[in-house]
Amino acid sequence: MAYIINDDCISCGACASECPVGCISEGESKYIIDADACIDCGSCASVCPVEAPQPE
Repeated sequence: MAYIINDDCISCGACASECPVGCISEGESKYIIDADACIDCGSCASVCPVEAPQPE
C-alpha cells in the first residue's frame, strides 16, 4: 500500500528529499507521490511538519 499526501501539505519539500526511491514530486498545489513507485517505507511521513503523508 502506498502513501498519499493530503491537502494539509504546505509544499515545503521535506518529504521529497527524504524519499529513498524518489517517487515524490512537486505538484500544482501540493507534493504528490507516485503510488506505483512508493515502497511504503514511511520516511516522508516521519519528516513532514504537518503530517500530510498518510498511508493510503
